[in-house]
Amino acid sequence: MHSVSQSTDHDRRSLTALRHRLHQAAELSRGEVTTAGLIEEFLRVARPDGLLTRIGGYGVLAVYEGTASGPTVLLRCELDALPIAEQSSCPHPSATPGVSHKCGHDGHMAILCGVAQELAWRRRANGRVVLLFQPAEETGEGASMVLDDARFAGFHPDWVFALHNLPGYPLGEVLLRSGPFASGSRGIAIHLTGATAHAAEPERGQSPALAVGAVIAALSSLPQDRIPLHEAAKVTVIHVRVGEVAFGTTPGEGVVMATMRAHTDRVLDELEAHCRRLGSEIGRAHGLTARIEIREPFPATVNSPDAVKLLRSVADAVGLKNRFLDHPFAWSEDFGHFTSHYRGALFGLGAGAEHPALHHPFYEFPDTLLTPGIRLLHGIALAAGGMDTQDDARVERS
Repeated sequence: MHSVSQSTDHDRRSLTALRHRLHQAAELSRGEVTTAGLIEEFLRVARPDGLLTRIGGYGVLAVYEGTASGPTVLLRCELDALPIAEQSSCPHPSATPGVSHKCGHDGHMAILCGVAQELAWRRRANGRVVLLFQPAEETGEGASMVLDDARFAGFHPDWVFALHNLPGYPLGEVLLRSGPFASGSRGIAIHLTGATAHAAEPERGQSPALAVGAVIAALSSLPQDRIPLHEAAKVTVIHVRVGEVAFGTTPGEGVVMATMRAHTDRVLDELEAHCRRLGSEIGRAHGLTARIEIREPFPATVNSPDAVKLLRSVADAVGLKNRFLDHPFAWSEDFGHFTSHYRGALFGLGAGAEHPALHHPFYEFPDTLLTPGIRLLHGIALAAGGMDTQDDARVERS
């Protein structure tokens, strides 16, 4: 195995400072202008052979060419933050009101910038490494936007990898799984429309209030009633609205929003069909018009066994403990768009057994995770260059 880390203490300090700047510049999906600018500025110093900006929105892509032909390895991180107000007392708080990096994407970006520093010091012997700083992960849009960008079409990755820090596990422990790693999810909005009336004469209108209540109850019990026990699925009601705040008016419209989750896209398709049918039938039974829309779809992220085997060997080589998981995670990641087209894997990196959970208002990425993250991703970039490109290395896009 190649040596996988030549960075100095000064490099690590500069990456920690970068992480703090990115934390302060937190921006929501599809608006990562300042964040992308900071990444571009840093990467230009790291001397890539190619640098693309505004890919798939505000994405940034850096290319490091080897000295001979060989496989293309893509390493990906995320640019966007969350609509969560900063509540921790860190000395570098978010400067964007109501927006903060509570998923650790600032740390993921700093790790990938550290890999760029390593590659600037020594190129891979063959093939090329593509570093993708992807926009709009939190809304499930960014991966598709990158894949649909004409400038990405020429890269044809043989391997794709991404990490995500995971609180609740020992710091630096590598979390692996072949097959489904992160669940698929889709948002569903069931709009029910009747007719308004004076609140003194509700019989002259068609209120959706009772139907909304019925939809909430039916959605909540749907996985129990319709999905077999061995096929995990979940429906979580996340928002409800009926009419407006007007005490003189009987409401004429309402909406129920929920998130559907399953470990596989097949079960998720079945779950969506049940939810659609349920919304339409309840609306019709109450004399209402039902309109149903799907939002923020995330496919299940399914890991290639070959990619997981490579990950384990690299983790062993750089001295990081690894653990194989029995079950996929319930949360979703739009990296599933990449693993559905290319051979690769998403994996976890423990952020500390007692660390605040992802999306918690007191969460902050632990800077001590930068070094193991860089060692691991840089090791993957080097090791994947020595692997044969198999016939199934790329999955044809449907």
